[in-house]
Amino acid sequence: MNNDLTYTVDLKLSPKDFAVVDLFCGVGGLTRGLIDENLTVSAGIDFDETCEYAYHKNNSTKFVHKDISELSAEELISFYPTGKQRILVGCAPCQPFSNHSNRIRKSRQEKAQLEVQEDKKWKLLYEFLRLIRETNPVIISMENVPQLRNHKVFDDFVAGLKALNYHISDYKTPVFCPDYGVPQKRLRLVLLASKLGPIEMIPAEFDPESYPTVYDVIGEDKLASLVDGEVSAEDPLHRARKLSPINLRRIKSLKQGENWTKLDSDLISPCHKKENGKTFTVAYGRMRWNEQAPTITTHCIGFSNGRFGHPVQNRAISLREAALLQSFPSKYDFIEDTEKMNVGTLARHIGNAVPPKLGAAIARSIKRHIDGYGK
Repeated sequence: MNNDLTYTVDLKLSPKDFAVVDLFCGVGGLTRGLIDENLTVSAGIDFDETCEYAYHKNNSTKFVHKDISELSAEELISFYPTGKQRILVGCAPCQPFSNHSNRIRKSRQEKAQLEVQEDKKWKLLYEFLRLIRETNPVIISMENVPQLRNHKVFDDFVAGLKALNYHISDYKTPVFCPDYGVPQKRLRLVLLASKLGPIEMIPAEFDPESYPTVYDVIGEDKLASLVDGEVSAEDPLHRARKLSPINLRRIKSLKQGENWTKLDSDLISPCHKKENGKTFTVAYGRMRWNEQAPTITTHCIGFSNGRFGHPVQNRAISLREAALLQSFPSKYDFIEDTEKMNVGTLARHIGNAVPPKLGAAIARSIKRHIDGYGK
């Protein structure tokens, strides 16, 4: 295969004949899962240069700091090793489509500002489609929030793939991450597409009886106990944010699985006493040891932002606990210089990541598909 815009797909293939480029790679959650399943990832591309250290350090893979709207087909193709068939994967920023983003819109002015920002992010999916059209990868994976299906940009993306004669997987049924060993109640849209023939996600590998729990990954025998505001001496990422006096009173009054609706009246936030705030029951909540975590978001280390209270310790979960609940390896290195650690940036990196174990399931689906057409 030459590095031009056209090539012939050889049906006598095996997974080792392919290489992957990961668009919107972030700190490498999807890449980590693909590599764990022995797929070759030749490059990760992201506009956020603060992701470079973690991505390259943990995956030994080239990080390209680039806005994909400025990425040419020729440059993208250059990242694939000569002789390899192309797989293109990516998870465009999902905040414009998420339920959380829709809930936080309060004023007409805020909504207008968000729509301007979101319009720019929506265009990234069109750029993803442009690169597919111009580079003709054999296999594609696109992962995002299920709410994306409700937007025209997704309809256009699917229509564009069909016009290019891709076989497309069932994307109408969201993927429940615990089915693939991720210890959180995360629902994701996973779309797979292939030039070879029909392609689908592998069947669920876990059931409710075997789903990993919060205790399985951050139980008291796994990590040092912390109080709010404390940092572990062994792991600088195992740090808990300091709680305000009233939030400390709130969390001390809650049992596992409880949220603000179980608080005494004097501890309930004024916003939750309003009629439109009574239905927002995910804030000020504790996790349960014997269940899966809630969806880990970019606000995952804040007690007031969701059900991110530790099951028994009086604090929100730490950055390391959030990473473990995202299924990152326990030694995944997120920061080069701990003296310059930006906690908010790291929480964003972790919350935005594709869970590596979901990435591994996507990889197994791709490998099964290639094997089926390589006989």
